[in-house]
Amino acid sequence: MEEPGPGGTGGDGGLPADRVSGDEPLLPARVHRPADLLRFLLGLVGIALVLALATFAHGTTQGLENDIGKGAGQAPPLLINFAGLTASIAVLIVPVAFAVERLIKRDGLRIADGVLAAVLAHGVSLATDLWVSDTAPPSIRDALTQPLANGALTTPVHSYLAPVIAYMTAVGMSRRPRWRVAMWCVLLLDAFAVLVGRYTTPFAIVTTILIGWTVAFATLYAVGSPNVRPTGQTLLAGLRRVGFRPVSALRAEEVTTEDGHTGHHEHGDRGRRYLVTLEDGPPIDVTVVDREQQAQGFFYRLWRRLSLRGIYQRRSLQTLRQALEQEALLAYAAIAAGANAPKLIATSELGPDAVMLVYEHLGGRPLDTLADEEITDGVLHSAWEQVRALQSRRIAHRALVGDALLVDTSGEVVLSELRGGEIAAGDLVLRMDVAQLLTTFGLRVGAERAVAAAVAVLGPDAVADSLPLLQPIALSRTTRATLRQQSRERAQREREAVLEASRVAKEHRAAERGSHPAAAAPAGGRKEARAEKNAEKRAIDDALEGAREEDMLAQIRRQVLRIRPAATVEPARLERIRPRTVVSWVAGAFAGYFLLSQFVHVKFGQLIHAQWWWVAAAALFSVLTYVAAAFSLLGFVTERVSFWKTFLAQVAGDFVKLAAPPAVAGVALNARFLQRSGIRPGLAVASVGASQLFGLGAHVLLLLVFGYLTGTERTPSLSPSRTVIAGLLTAAVLVLVVTAIPALRKFVSTRLRSLFAGVVPRMLDVLQRPRKLAVGIGGILLLTAANVMCLDASIRAFGSSEQISYASIAVVFLAGNALGSAAPTPGGVGAVEGALVLGLSAAGLAGDTALSAVLLFRLMVFWLPVLPGWLAFTYLTRKGEI
Repeated sequence: MEEPGPGGTGGDGGLPADRVSGDEPLLPARVHRPADLLRFLLGLVGIALVLALATFAHGTTQGLENDIGKGAGQAPPLLINFAGLTASIAVLIVPVAFAVERLIKRDGLRIADGVLAAVLAHGVSLATDLWVSDTAPPSIRDALTQPLANGALTTPVHSYLAPVIAYMTAVGMSRRPRWRVAMWCVLLLDAFAVLVGRYTTPFAIVTTILIGWTVAFATLYAVGSPNVRPTGQTLLAGLRRVGFRPVSALRAEEVTTEDGHTGHHEHGDRGRRYLVTLEDGPPIDVTVVDREQQAQGFFYRLWRRLSLRGIYQRRSLQTLRQALEQEALLAYAAIAAGANAPKLIATSELGPDAVMLVYEHLGGRPLDTLADEEITDGVLHSAWEQVRALQSRRIAHRALVGDALLVDTSGEVVLSELRGGEIAAGDLVLRMDVAQLLTTFGLRVGAERAVAAAVAVLGPDAVADSLPLLQPIALSRTTRATLRQQSRERAQREREAVLEASRVAKEHRAAERGSHPAAAAPAGGRKEARAEKNAEKRAIDDALEGAREEDMLAQIRRQVLRIRPAATVEPARLERIRPRTVVSWVAGAFAGYFLLSQFVHVKFGQLIHAQWWWVAAAALFSVLTYVAAAFSLLGFVTERVSFWKTFLAQVAGDFVKLAAPPAVAGVALNARFLQRSGIRPGLAVASVGASQLFGLGAHVLLLLVFGYLTGTERTPSLSPSRTVIAGLLTAAVLVLVVTAIPALRKFVSTRLRSLFAGVVPRMLDVLQRPRKLAVGIGGILLLTAANVMCLDASIRAFGSSEQISYASIAVVFLAGNALGSAAPTPGGVGAVEGALVLGLSAAGLAGDTALSAVLLFRLMVFWLPVLPGWLAFTYLTRKGEI
């Protein structure tokens, strides 16, 4: 798209005079500003705080209302009436006058946004009034209303004031000082009149203001604000105001450099860039920054500022003037330090929502656009020389990625994108620049050349000092994305190598069997099959070892350690807050709330009469379940893993169950723990799968055995119960249905094949170690026995006179545990309790005793271990074990 303007013919590139090219794609008519979303969230928090204060500080709110009432009684009635009349008229006139003024200036979009926000605010006000009057707690109703002389209550939210506040916020009156002062004077006068006249309360006024403010920003973020980004013609007019005589402006992504290459320099929040030709003199580079572009990436920068420990100095959201001053200061400081940087020759505002920075034209190409063979040692040395010049004056660039390194026709590197830099930077930030540039060059030319060039310019000590900062969190966003992509590609190559090795081994085994038919004879078949499996496993391990590649950061560390073997390589602790820490605290808060909500409806008086020696026995059996769970996992892990850490992982699993169903939570946590213990991901998942598979088999077998025994308890003959027979028949019918229907057969076989693909080889490894197998199976049986004994001790704690056999208790527990594993609720809450109470009641236990026993049992095995589980989870997380 081209925008014609008045003028003649340009002198560079033959473009028509005063024409702007490259405005495609068209700018959107509306933009969604992150600042509006942030203000909306702050408004919600403010409303929540006001309501919380009204709920928990009832005495304070009542005292404040009484004080205002006493003061109002001393005010002259004439003054109150005059203030109320004036405010009522002005609160309608001022918004209408502003709307007329905006319509005259053809800014009707803002008025439409304001009207929409006002309508929504009115609806929210009415809904809030209904909620307060009908269902709100009495404390909130007392804080937001007060009785009138006729016995009625005042309105909690002023349905005319909230729309006015929403309107004035949405139309942007705050950016026009005179209108802002007039509007706030009217609002304060209205608030004074209704407070003194005893028509409202202070909390109602604050809630009304917050509702109007919050609804306005929610509306602006939802529908978007009108786009006020400057066009190319606005840029040309701004250049004329600062003394330039522009002929044409070409967007940077369409710039063709002197050597015929096309550059692509668009950088999101770094601004739009233009190549501007002049009537007299060389061309210039102009960067235009507006509010919308500057706000891009706001939440990412905010998270980095909160999570990184003292190394992120830039404000998360700067004003346009602050951004302009920051970039100008960095540009002048970089040139004064002797580095090659664009020379800033002019700055100016382009209206209230944009600024421009004018630089001398460089004509270079970004490093990312160069072919690998074009990145010579001279280019590498030139880039490191610029970094050395900056660091000699304690200047940090903070964004040494390929887009920020421009290479001119002579091979010299020029540093651009200085806006995010830092003056008087600390040692940590300076070393981050070295680590970033090492990674940037390593990804293009390899670790060896990148390190060699850095050492040649900066020296080995400066390069070695950057190793603790050579970690993904210290690198730029684009660099981390590239490293993740390379990691996925390496994993894909490793998988392909393993599949190819498995295929070759199978073909080799088939060929041997074809040439030696006697090898397939039954005699010694098991031993030969085991040998073939071991040979295939060795071939796969060899292929995986041969295909394994170091990541780029590891390659850079290895190259630096060759030069400085004693260099510190342990990563520095840069993160103040980790995402996993946030999830842990949120889950902890949810667990506490969930725990309290469950205990609110429990009659704890029943637990007081429990026999405490049996309660202590139940607690000991509960602790024993975690020991048994550790054995049941370690028995299927052939590698050496710490028993103590495994025990802590099982305790931590009880905390994780609060956020997910128990089957999902336990498998995920154990697999993660084994991976962090040094076991390859595939083997870790296979070990957990083998443990789960053996546990499932044992669970079904024990359920059938104990179910069979319950049917023989009251009869002399060994005749199974009808329930067991019905269960077996149902299972048989399901198996027949699955095998008879091709679609179901294919679905089940595919799922089973994927399950057994990794689990069966692991099970074969365990079968070759009888001691390990005994530990695993023993742990599974001990886990079931400890839970059954804990439930039995919980029943005996209430001195039940009914005699229930261990077989019946085992059947009840196994059935309840199966339902809990299948239930979608965290920890199987609700499903387990209901199944256990019904099962014990059906077995002959009194209903109240069954309920008390189940509550005590769940308290011992699920609720009480939550706090130790959280402590274990936090400890293992801090130690990097999960």
